[in-house]
Amino acid sequence: MPQAELVVVANRLPVDRDDSVEGGWRRSPGGLVTALEPVMRQAGGAWVGWAGQADHAPDPFDFDGTHLVPVPLSDEEIELYYEGFSNDTIWPLYHDVIAAPRYRRVWWDAYVKVNRRFAEAAASVTADGGTVWVQDYQLQLVPRMLRELRPDLTIGYFHHIPFPAYGLYSQLPWRRQVLEGLLGADVIGFQRVADAGNFARAVRRQLRYDTRASGIVVPEADGTTRVALAKAFPISIDTQSYVDLAQRADVQARAIEIRKSLGDPERILLGVDRLDYTKGIRHRLKAYGELLEDGRLRVEDVTLVQVASPSRERVAAYVQLRDEIELTVSRINGDRDTMGHTAIRYLHQGYPREEMVALFLAADVMLVTALRDGMNLVAKEYVAARADNRGVLILSEFAGAADELGTALRVNPHDIDALKDTIVRAVEMPAAEQGRRMRALRRKVLDNDVAKWSQDFLLALDQARTRTS
Repeated sequence: MPQAELVVVANRLPVDRDDSVEGGWRRSPGGLVTALEPVMRQAGGAWVGWAGQADHAPDPFDFDGTHLVPVPLSDEEIELYYEGFSNDTIWPLYHDVIAAPRYRRVWWDAYVKVNRRFAEAAASVTADGGTVWVQDYQLQLVPRMLRELRPDLTIGYFHHIPFPAYGLYSQLPWRRQVLEGLLGADVIGFQRVADAGNFARAVRRQLRYDTRASGIVVPEADGTTRVALAKAFPISIDTQSYVDLAQRADVQARAIEIRKSLGDPERILLGVDRLDYTKGIRHRLKAYGELLEDGRLRVEDVTLVQVASPSRERVAAYVQLRDEIELTVSRINGDRDTMGHTAIRYLHQGYPREEMVALFLAADVMLVTALRDGMNLVAKEYVAARADNRGVLILSEFAGAADELGTALRVNPHDIDALKDTIVRAVEMPAAEQGRRMRALRRKVLDNDVAKWSQDFLLALDQARTRTS
C-alpha cells in the first residue's frame, strides 16, 4: 500500500457513490473537501474514511490525485458508534444539552472499536515522519491511538462543533478517556476561543495537566513531556465559488424568478438549516408568527422561506422535531395565508449550490438563529454571495460566526421579543446602512476563506514538528 506524507482521517470519504459517472464516484460537496483538495493533490495525500455503505468497503483507490482508503462499518456499528454515541451522546452534550444526551455503555464500546479501526488504517498508509489530520467529534480517540501506534507522526485534530463548558462536559462517563484521546494530537483546533478555553479547563480539572497560554503540557509514558497546542482556527468557506456563482446570469435570473413565484413581496426572509434542534428553527418561527399576529408584519409584504434539509432521520429526537416544525408552519400558514401570498414557504429538502445562491440573492434578510453552533457556514455563504452589498444578516450570538461577523445584527434567539424587534429592524433597514454593514462583513469573509483556514492549521502542524524534531 502506498505511503502518504499527509493523511486526512474523517468519518466520511470525500466522495459519494454515483454509478452514473465514469468510475462510479463523484466528489462530495462541502468546504472541507474543497479546502483540502489542492493540498492533498500537491502532497500526494491519502484520505481515510467510511465510503457510505454498510458492510461494504472497496479496496483503496485513487480519485483526483488523492489516495482514498475506505474503512468498513457494519449496520450495527453505524447504529451504535455513529447514530448512538456520536449523535445521541456527544452531539447533544457538546451543544449545551439542548436535547438530553444518552449515555449507553454499548455505544461507547462501539465508539472505541471503530476509532481504533480508523487509527489503524491511518497508521498503515502514513509515511515515516508524516502528518495526520483527524477531523471532528466522531473520531476523538484516534489521535492518542495513532500516537501509540506511530510515535513518529505529527498529529492534528480539528473539532468542527462546540466544546462545552466543564459543568456540562463533566457529565460524560468517559470524560477522561476522551480528553486523553484528543491530547494525542500535537495541535487541537477549535472554532472559537471559548471552545479552546473550555477544553483547557476540562483538562486542568480532570487530568491536572499544566496549561500555559494555548499550550498543554502532556506527560508521556517514558517520563518526558510534550506541549500540545489547543487554540481557535475558525473555519470558513470556499468564498470565491460563491462570488462566481452569484455573478452568473442564470443564477441572477433564477433569483428574480424566485421572488415572482412568492408573489413579489417587499421583503423575503430566509432560513437555511439542517433540520436539527440546535438551529433555533422553532424560535425563528415563533417570532415570525407573533409578528404577523401583532400586525407588525403583513403577509402581503413579507414572506419567510425556510429550507430545512433532512438530517438523521432514524434518530427519534429529529423525527419529533420535524413533526413540531411542520405543525407550526401549517398553523401559521392556515391562519395567515391569503389567496396570493403565503406566510412561510417550507422546503424539507436539500438543494444544489446554484439554487442556494439564487435564494441568497433573492433574500433581503438572512436568519441564522442557532441555539448553539460550531461556526455556521451558511451565514458566510450569504455574505459571500451578496456582491451587491445589500441584504441583512441576523446572527445568533451563540454561533461561532458571531465572533468574526461583527456588523451582523446579533441576537439571543431565546429572547423572542428581542428577536422580533431585530427582524423588524432588518426589514426596515435603509439601503445605506445595509451597504455599510455588508461591506464590512464581506471584507472579513473574503480575507478569511477556507484555504487560509487549512493553511493556518497546517502551518501550526509544521511548527509543532519543528518543536519536537
